[in-house]
Amino acid sequence: MSIQRQDTDQQRLIAALKDPGCYPHAAKDIEVIETHISWVVLAGDYAYKIKKALDLGFLDYSTLAARRFCCDEELRLNRRTAPDIYLETVNIGGTPAQPRLGAQPAIEYAVRMRRFASAELMDRLLPRGKIAAQHIDRLAATIARFHAGVPVANAASAFGTPATIEAAAMQNYRQLRASLPGRAERESIARLEAATAAEFAACASLFAQRRAQGFVRECHGDLHLGNIVLAGDVPVPFDCIEFNPALRWIDVMDEVAFSVMDLLHRDRADFAWRLLNAYLEASGDYGGLAVLRFYLAYRAAVRAKVCAIRAAQSSIPKRERSGELAACRSYLVLAQQCLQQYAPALIVTHGLPGSGKTTFSQMALQQLGAVRIRSDVERKRMYGLGMLESSAAVGDIYGREATRRTYARLRELAQELLTAGCTVIVDAAFLKRAERESFRALAQNLAVPFVIASLYAQDETLRERVRQRRNDASEADVAVLEKLQAAQEVLAPAELEASARFTTAEAPTSKANMQAWQRLTRLLEHAAQGGWHTA
Repeated sequence: MSIQRQDTDQQRLIAALKDPGCYPHAAKDIEVIETHISWVVLAGDYAYKIKKALDLGFLDYSTLAARRFCCDEELRLNRRTAPDIYLETVNIGGTPAQPRLGAQPAIEYAVRMRRFASAELMDRLLPRGKIAAQHIDRLAATIARFHAGVPVANAASAFGTPATIEAAAMQNYRQLRASLPGRAERESIARLEAATAAEFAACASLFAQRRAQGFVRECHGDLHLGNIVLAGDVPVPFDCIEFNPALRWIDVMDEVAFSVMDLLHRDRADFAWRLLNAYLEASGDYGGLAVLRFYLAYRAAVRAKVCAIRAAQSSIPKRERSGELAACRSYLVLAQQCLQQYAPALIVTHGLPGSGKTTFSQMALQQLGAVRIRSDVERKRMYGLGMLESSAAVGDIYGREATRRTYARLRELAQELLTAGCTVIVDAAFLKRAERESFRALAQNLAVPFVIASLYAQDETLRERVRQRRNDASEADVAVLEKLQAAQEVLAPAELEASARFTTAEAPTSKANMQAWQRLTRLLEHAAQGGWHTA
């Protein structure tokens, strides 16, 4: 049967499924949601997803057998993250005009899901101010746990190879050119395609290296905010890619880049950097940042392509088509921005336990678009511990040698990230002058700005915060605080010239802290122009 004939039959089927009598359960107020590749029929407490008879190259639903297979795959794959939503594959028998659910022989198939309120999707909640920092942190933890538990690509497969990655990226531009024939769009696509090709060439060996290291896994593949629902205040990813294994068996950083890009596109760079940093702290995959720019641009181009395909479909209203085209162009602009060169910088914190280093660095990473490395987290990671696990069973991980190793690891990571073009915040005490000097020298060697963010609070405040600390990577108690107070080495005059002093005893918007932010910004700008950090 031709695709055109199947399309006509499917259109008749969707119209018929608007009749509540088609369902073996209560189903009033039936609603149909159409995407570029499927229809979702909302009927009572359930949703029925039917795949369009399409062959788009990257997706082939052109036969009934292919649609049945993909329904079963959708069920299997989405139960990994959303087992309470995905229920079964349902046969649709009868005729397109008089369908019967569950009847044989099947003329079509649908994935039956438990219905949820579309208002609870993260892309709907975000513009209403209903997404908070804790939701972003929980999403990062969910993604990290998911990635840790899924299979790694077989070395004999083509998944995640440089050639596969390049082919997927360049296919976007071929399809965009076909869907956007205007001269301005063609020129924009050509510039973006060339920039993407250049970034791919710079990353090709890294792609191969990450694949060999096991970072190509059976992921979700379509992890934008519209595919994440808040269920009981917990982010639940659903609607993963089932139709093309190559788009699912991908580098985990490719997956994270989609969510980060989506937040950037929605003008929430603060949440984008918060999500990225929370994922990195949970997974330890800082090496993935070297390929992040490529994947951010790739994901923006994917969304541009989806919008263009949707705009080209004859069934959508003119107003919706205009919206899709506008969104397509905005994604292309973002993709180009993601491939621009960054100006890296190195910021280290300085302060006693309880002084607010982590509170400061969380704010700073969101405002500056930076990557944070936490000594408390990396110290435990070196000893095989999770960030909230106690080190009691491992032994003394806070002794002199362990501390030396920790700072060496922080320096190694900082160098790797600065070389990748990131602004880096190293969240550690840096109470010894030699520790600070080591990182200042690193910045000097790499010709990047270096600033010390010095945090302070009154003694009693420090003690109270340390006593009250719960669910934190730091294990410092009052005894440790007193020991460090006695051993600390104050900033030398030359270091003070390169420092900004903050206090978390006051609000971030207090006069003193605002002045400190201004000073930190000036120091970064001055250093970037060839100030004191250069040889």
